[in-house]
This record gives sequence, C-alpha cells and structure tokens, in this order.
Amino acid sequence: MGESAPQGRLTIALDAMGGDNAPAIVVAGAEIARQRHPGIGFVLFGDEGAVGPLLRDWPKLAEVATIVHTTDVITNETKVAAALRTGRDSSMRRAIDAVAGGEADCVVSAGNTGALMAMAKFVFKTLPGIDRPAIASFFPTLRGESVMLDLGANVECRPEHLVQFAVMGAIFGKAVLGLMNPTIGLLNVGAEALKGNDEVKDAAARLRSMDLPGTFEGFVEGNDIPAGKVDVVVTDGFTGNIALKTAEGTARLYAEWLRHTFSSSIMARLGYLLARNAFEKLRRRADPRQYNGAMFLGLRGICVKSHGGTDAKGFAHAIDVAVDLVRNGFNEKVSEELQKFDSANAPAPSSESDPVTE
Repeated sequence: MGESAPQGRLTIALDAMGGDNAPAIVVAGAEIARQRHPGIGFVLFGDEGAVGPLLRDWPKLAEVATIVHTTDVITNETKVAAALRTGRDSSMRRAIDAVAGGEADCVVSAGNTGALMAMAKFVFKTLPGIDRPAIASFFPTLRGESVMLDLGANVECRPEHLVQFAVMGAIFGKAVLGLMNPTIGLLNVGAEALKGNDEVKDAAARLRSMDLPGTFEGFVEGNDIPAGKVDVVVTDGFTGNIALKTAEGTARLYAEWLRHTFSSSIMARLGYLLARNAFEKLRRRADPRQYNGAMFLGLRGICVKSHGGTDAKGFAHAIDVAVDLVRNGFNEKVSEELQKFDSANAPAPSSESDPVTE
C-alpha cells in the first residue's frame, strides 16, 4: 500500500473536484508544481468534461497527467457517514484508492476535511503504534517554522493520543524540517505544572519520563506558538483548530488594517510608496498560501489536505508538501522511529527470580 507507482516517476493523485474553485485551481496548481518538481506526474480524478478543457490549456502538464473520469463529488455539505457509504465512485475516494493500489504515491485534495480524513483512514489504516491519525501543518514563527498537531481530526484526546502526536510531530520535524533534535511543547492554559486538565497533565508526565525522538520542553501557551518557543506544538483537535483559525483571522485583520491605514490620506499613500518594497516582503512572508497543505500523519498512505478556498498557488504548495513527504520517506521514517520509541520505552524485564520451592 502506498508503494511507488509503476511508471517510475513520483505520481500524485489529485481530487480534481474538491475545493471551492475546483477544478480550475487544481489544474493550474498542478502546472505550478510541475515546474517546481521535474519528474512528477499526475492522475486527476474528476469530470473529464470539466477537467479536460482546462488541461489542454497547459500542454506541458498534459504530457505528464492523465484523467480518470468520475461523476460523483463529495461536497462540503456531505456528511462523513454518507461519504463513506455512498462515495466509493467519487473523485475523492478514487484518488485515495489509487494510492492504496500503488497507482500513485500520494493524494492531495481540497475537499471536505471530515470526509477526506474518514476515507483515508478507512482505506489506508493507521501505522503500527498509532491509534488515531492527526492533522498537522506548518506554522510561521519568529524563528522560522514549527509544526502543530492536531488541527481538527480528534476533538477529544486521551493522554496516549497526545503522546503519539508528540512522537509523530518530532519525527516530522526531523524528516521534513531537517531538525536534529526537535523541541516539543504541550499546549496548555499556562506553563506551570499544575495548570490544565487531567489529560494534558497526564500526557506531560508520560512525555517527561519517555525517551523521545526530540526534547520535551513542557507546557507552552498560545503566545508561545508564533514566538517559536518549540518546534512541535501538540494539542487536541478542538483546541488546535481554534488556535489555527484565530491566527488566520488575526493575520487577515492586520492585513485589512494596513490596507485601510495606507489608503486613508495622501501622506499615508506616499508613505506606502516609499516603503513599498518592505511591505511587499512582509506580504510574501505572511502569505497564508505559503503554509497551505495539512498532512494526515499516522496513516499508511500519504494524504495532504489543501485549504478549500485556496487559489492555484496555494494548491501548488499543498502538492509541494506531498512531494516532500514522499521523497523524504516520511512514513518509513515514522515506522522506524516508532519501533525505536517502543523499544526504548518498553517496560524493563522483571529482575525477580522465581520463588524457590523446597
């Protein structure tokens, strides 16, 4: 499952009908990714009547892409149970099945998050030692980039789930971010050991006693995330999703304030013109499209979720993430590190000898 596609190139299965502006942004995003990554190919699953004319606009892309016609579409309104029950011939499910069948190396979709996670978990199954997959994504910080998980897959988590997220996040930091010893923080309402609910306190106690593929730094607070205090921020999906959406909304708020401020007067417009290069640099650095592409960690296949409302540039970045995961052998490294983790943290054999009987 998830082995390299037989064509000999890295092949990406795309849910061409997933997302607010599909299939146009999917095809245009694939063209951007093709230019960045020579040697990759695509299988686009969707309505050939809608996808075909778009693909003809990009002849170079058409040379490395094929279309698999599907008529069913999983919409944002589709319930998870209905998607699993009736969506077997949908563009989303067929793209996932292509990875499971070895026809593609990874799948990227901008479609319904809940349906995508449920289908991917059902088809791929979880890696050994992982009870629940987690949604992880990059987060810009003052120190560069960190990874945060879970961002919405698991609303309620037991301590053992948070421990598994910490291990997967640390492995991600090593494999994708290139960190030798990633630091790990557990998101909480305060840094003090007595703060938080029983789940986070129990998870913290376990993490402190374990031999991890990184260094556990204890609790971190919300303002520590953009400061980059740790490389890996671990939390449950309920809290993580709220934190992510709050950060995205705050970024848009400040962008709108800046726009209004620099259009408020002639002097303000002049000030913008004088500092235009600096503001352009800021705009590029804060562009949310540069951080698009959430990974479903803990599955036996590589699945990346793009933001549903993104454009072609953002979708291309989600493809970039999938390419990095495959080329870095992420799942193989997760399995290897999990085995090391289990071995290092296995209970020591009892030293007590059998009682002597007379």
